[in-house]
Amino acid sequence: MIKTIGVILMLLSGTVYGQLYKCVSPSGKLVEYASVCPPGTQQENTGIRNAPGSASSVPQKSTAERDADFRKRQMEKQDAAAKQDKKSAEDEQRQLNCDNARSFLASLKSGARISRTDPKTGERVFLEDKDYASETANAQRAVDANCK
Repeated sequence: MIKTIGVILMLLSGTVYGQLYKCVSPSGKLVEYASVCPPGTQQENTGIRNAPGSASSVPQKSTAERDADFRKRQMEKQDAAAKQDKKSAEDEQRQLNCDNARSFLASLKSGARISRTDPKTGERVFLEDKDYASETANAQRAVDANCK
């Protein structure tokens, strides 16, 4: 009989809700928070209750919803990775263009003979002295555009 009562009390103790009280001493200087106030203190209700099991009041998502969320996150990761790859490829191409423009500008400024291939005949044609100023300006614009 005593064992039965003990088992029932143990089972009921899991569902008991706790109340937190503010315990103030008679002088008002000592404040203590407890579930039971000591004798000689004034008990004030704080409104804080411990309700076991109420923490998981958020409804659980179904398997289909979780799967859809997972697929959405995967797609977002793939899109972000694709954007990052595209940006790094553009940066790499811009750096290559910058290096080529700087090299060509340095060649023009050094006074070296610059040759090109004529698109109509396919012959190699050297840049004339009068064209160096315009080519230098074009090369400088290319450097300004690609090198930041």
